Amino acid sequence: MPSSRALSFAFGRRFTLLAAAVALGGCGRPAVPEKPNIVLIMADDLGYGHLGSYGQALIRTPNIDRLAAEGVRFTQFYAGSTVCAPSRSVLMTGRHTGRTSVRGNTGGIPLLPEDVTLGEVLRGAGYATGIFGKWGLGDHGTTGVPSAQGFDEFVGYLHQVHAHFYYPTFLWENDRRLELPGNAGDARVTYSHDVVTDRALQFVREHRDGPFFLYLAYTIPHTELLVPDESLREYDGAFPEPNPYPGDGHYAAQERPRTAFAAMVSRMDRDVGRLASLLQELGIDDRTIVLFTSDNGGQDGWGADLAFFQGNGPLRGGKMSLYEGGIRVPLVARWPGVIGSGRVSDHVWAFWDMLPTLAELSGASAPEGVDGVSMLPAVLGAERVGREPATHEFLYWEYGNVLGQAPIRQAARWGTWKGVRVDLGGPLELYDLASDLGETTDVAGEHPDIVARLSTYLDTTHTPARAYPAEVSTYRYAGQDSVRGW
Repeated sequence: MPSSRALSFAFGRRFTLLAAAVALGGCGRPAVPEKPNIVLIMADDLGYGHLGSYGQALIRTPNIDRLAAEGVRFTQFYAGSTVCAPSRSVLMTGRHTGRTSVRGNTGGIPLLPEDVTLGEVLRGAGYATGIFGKWGLGDHGTTGVPSAQGFDEFVGYLHQVHAHFYYPTFLWENDRRLELPGNAGDARVTYSHDVVTDRALQFVREHRDGPFFLYLAYTIPHTELLVPDESLREYDGAFPEPNPYPGDGHYAAQERPRTAFAAMVSRMDRDVGRLASLLQELGIDDRTIVLFTSDNGGQDGWGADLAFFQGNGPLRGGKMSLYEGGIRVPLVARWPGVIGSGRVSDHVWAFWDMLPTLAELSGASAPEGVDGVSMLPAVLGAERVGREPATHEFLYWEYGNVLGQAPIRQAARWGTWKGVRVDLGGPLELYDLASDLGETTDVAGEHPDIVARLSTYLDTTHTPARAYPAEVSTYRYAGQDSVRGW
């Protein structure tokens, strides 16, 4: 039975047990309810240490922390990449960055018709599918738009550079522009994050009878550092502000960057709480699994003060690096009556496992040739699923050398060993994460056999990126003339 803490559900609604969850299946274990609603919330550039449940002391995130307290919190979960678009491609395709379709972070690179996405898998299993927020896998008029990749509804940003702005003049609603006239010129009236949240909540209301898949891909806390005044006031005077951000012609200036950053994260947390409350109000929280994660590690610069907030916790590096701070991210999952409350798991898995995991949960099969495996036993518990979680022999990441970007960097994890190459074919740095989580000491010289094994793996796992359309170039997207700064 659940603990007394679980019975007094922290979001305020009486905790009710699923009858199906207590009925014994044929193998003598509690059955898992079929086709639950699935909510996947992904922040943008939120670091491993930006949440209270992962050690954050300065930024308030009570609603996400409650998800963790009433479910499971993973301590060794990895993003698909160290930057936005490739990470999202890994999430959608179940293929790591050595094989996924979109590996560049220039913006506008589309998924192909032959790519089979998480949206397509779940829609094929009978789910209503919606994405709200940042897509980043194909601009308007390409094969990569959400409607061509398994999603019934979409409101948000198609191109990731468009998503740099919180007060744009428009968003996309499926294949048409959703104008935000209050943001014309220098005006800041309609905060895009609020539009995304409201439309996501509307999607839940309209599909309350389920099953539905909601992919809520927030842009917070990606720079630029802007948030409505009522959120700024929550942190008035909370932090010293020695370094006002002057703006750079792309991102807006911000006199109080620390205050704005904290306020943005807390506003996102507030809206996670709104979503949780709606699930309770509609009486569907006990047949809905909610997962929360981030697309890569926390970023520094442009006013975002990573060191001040210890945004990546004890991890080295951040966004755009393949050290742990760039790729290890938070993941919490909550499903009342199915996922036991207060669990902490150190099971090692990654974005490419999400597709087969959610496919199994929906009763569907994962596509052939994915790199991921179902980690449902890690999420729900081995005793409930009836088997132990799978383990990867290796995890793999690469970044760069696409459309004029930096030379390829590579990283792999093998057990507790972590290998990092700054350049393709270059020397390998080696770290033992069991004793050196912060990757402070390169021990490659002491373990030539391990270096050789990891080097062979890196050499054979990378495959050449596909050819990208000639019109794809950095910082160009449909409607760019209508967005401030572009």
